[in-house]
Amino acid sequence: MSSSLIPQPGHLYVVATPIGNLTDLSERARAILGAVDLVACEDTRTTGLLLHRLGLSRPLAAYHEHNESEAAESLADQVASGRSVALVSDAGTPTLSDPGFRLVRACRRRGLPVVPVPGPSAVVAALSASGLPTNGFLYAGFLPPKSSARTSFFEAHRDFRYTIALYESGHRISKAVDEVASVLGASRVICVAKEITKLHETFIVGPAEQAAQRLAQTSLKGEFVLLIAPADFVL
Repeated sequence: MSSSLIPQPGHLYVVATPIGNLTDLSERARAILGAVDLVACEDTRTTGLLLHRLGLSRPLAAYHEHNESEAAESLADQVASGRSVALVSDAGTPTLSDPGFRLVRACRRRGLPVVPVPGPSAVVAALSASGLPTNGFLYAGFLPPKSSARTSFFEAHRDFRYTIALYESGHRISKAVDEVASVLGASRVICVAKEITKLHETFIVGPAEQAAQRLAQTSLKGEFVLLIAPADFVL
């Protein structure tokens, strides 16, 4: 077996997990998850189900936004003591709009090895299949819940020269697209990607006003990525 498939003592592994399609899990991720001393995860039920489907069973530790500060130091202590720990999120690449940053930082501060095990990422998947410019992009995560704050963000980035990538929830995606059309213009090219790699995967690409109309005819159940092209981009 390749040494890269065997977790080493005293290492933190940042492991990307599928965002929908289980077969997207890499061979290396499967091997690491099946052999580490401990898996730190957002929701032990979600990760426990994933491991069960993979035929794996490992000790789990809850690591989420409500206990992140305290758990980060505790988990770093375990890495420092020689245990191998895998950090996962509920889906996708950990630390991207998910808990994990503080644990990675704690390990880096102590000089402990942190090893990425790359794989699925919703924002990268959306960019790759959108047709919008990918020579550069700004990933801004989730926008604020208040409309005024979202509008301020769009106004501040009106002339941003690269694609803007955002995550949005189903109950706010329509409002966000309407605000893009209102603030940045009805002809601003956007991409709305829904449920990437899942059964109801949907890509809506085009002028914001037209995208809003198509979105109104689409189920809003699921997870969304919103991409906004530069002002001078023509599809």
